[in-house]
Amino acid sequence: MGWAAHYIAALKSGQSVQFRPRGASMVGRIASGQLVTVEPLGAVPPVKDEIVLCKVNGNEYLHLVKAVNGKRFQIGNNRGGINGWTTLVQVFGRCVKVEP
Repeated sequence: MGWAAHYIAALKSGQSVQFRPRGASMVGRIASGQLVTVEPLGAVPPVKDEIVLCKVNGNEYLHLVKAVNGKRFQIGNNRGGINGWTTLVQVFGRCVKVEP
């Protein structure tokens, strides 16, 4: 069970979630400890440069969609790192708000 398991469960049930992610991988978009609001993905697939809560190779991330190739999404951080490719079924929500 990863750090985002209960947020993912809430998103899957249609609820929005708020939390304060820690770390420096999204600096410039999200600073460590900022409050983020993530809403369920819904019927609209994510687009390039959107921040999503997802799983890539079993790991949970609140990272950017770096590229879209058909029904696959490349996920990475805001510092140039790439986590890998995932599918829509592994993208659970989109970040809609970042607060101090």
